[in-house]
Formats: sequence, structure tokens, C-alpha cells
Amino acid sequence: MRGLFALGLLLFATVAHAELPSASPTVINQALQSGKPTVIDLGARTCIPCKKMAPILESLAGEYRGRASILFIDVHEDQAAAQKFRVQMIPTQIFFDAQGKEIKRHMGFLDREAIVKELKVAGAR
Repeated sequence: MRGLFALGLLLFATVAHAELPSASPTVINQALQSGKPTVIDLGARTCIPCKKMAPILESLAGEYRGRASILFIDVHEDQAAAQKFRVQMIPTQIFFDAQGKEIKRHMGFLDREAIVKELKVAGAR
């Protein structure tokens, strides 16, 4: 019985753990040139605050589909992106307006309400 409980718990944890794929340079460029606001979260899959943000970002990516781009970059997999975006600590969220201009940068965990607020400031509806 314990084994069945442990298996169920493991399956639940796997399903409950949502995360966006790490965006490629092509996807990033397309998003920034799309005419829609964009938020890029630069972090790592092993970072605790990044793990806490993963399901929030996944949810917002679906909610804002077609209206804004919500991207994730794993800086351990893409160190060039970390340098390009001048990441000093993870997670770092960078908000861009519809013209692809950086308008806000935040370091550390950012909750859903704060992300939504900044997306609205960037022009997302």
C-alpha cells in the first residue's frame, strides 16, 4: 500500500510540475518582433524560486496566447542569452513593450499578480 501511495504522489508531482521549454534565440527574436508585449524569465530548472515560478509562467503563457509572449530561458543551457540580457542573478524577468523595447527588469521571484500588472503596463490586454 505504501508503494502505491508513493507512486501516486510521484505521478502527481510530475503532472503538477509545469514548465515552459527554454526559448531558442529564434523564438526570442520572433517574440520581440511580433508587435506584442513579451516577458522573458531567465532562470534555471534547478533554482528554487525559478521552480516556483514555472507553473505561473506556464499558466500565463496559455492565458495570454496571441496577446503577449511569455518565454523562459534556462541560463545553464544558454549562457549566451544570460550574457546578452546581462543577467546578474536568477530568476530575472525582463518585460518588453510591443516594439521590443525593454521597459522593466526584476530580479528574484515574481508572483502572478505582479507579472500580470507589468504585462498590462507593457500593453497586453
